[in-house]
Amino acid sequence: MRHIFLIIFFTGFGFCSFAQTYVSFAPSISNQAGTFPDKINLNLEVGRQWDVFSLGVVVGKNSLAKTAGPDTTTFFELRPNLNVFQQGKFTNTFTAGIGYILNAKENLLTELTYGIEYAFTPQVHFNVYFGQYYYSGRYSDSNSTFFGFSCMYYFSPNHAKPLIQNGKSN
Repeated sequence: MRHIFLIIFFTGFGFCSFAQTYVSFAPSISNQAGTFPDKINLNLEVGRQWDVFSLGVVVGKNSLAKTAGPDTTTFFELRPNLNVFQQGKFTNTFTAGIGYILNAKENLLTELTYGIEYAFTPQVHFNVYFGQYYYSGRYSDSNSTFFGFSCMYYFSPNHAKPLIQNGKSN
């Protein structure tokens, strides 16, 4: 059943002709306890953007530390994003994601992230972001604050408009 849902989702995701496809690489550092590799997060996102809204599918690791036993750091996430305000080449972004961490006791992942995106060219954008991951399991939960930088590449020039541009609603 899960495979059928994914096929339908990605088929609909791919056939929207007015959307722009992007790929993003996003490393970040968190405030969780541990060594430096424990604090590093890596994400690879592929998605589509429709004007002010984008939706991405993410594969990531919430730690680069070696684990004893099964890997509990790899996650998959569905990440919707909203471009809230734009001034020139800068855009304020808001992201609220939900995902699943493989083999972890706290396997439900939710995310709230805010960022400032800079359109270096119509196809290459850089984003400085900060936010929180919330981890939840059956018997425990925790959270982690993070700060990161992403590089986003659009396969066609991005001309998306935000909800508010130069103080005027769109």
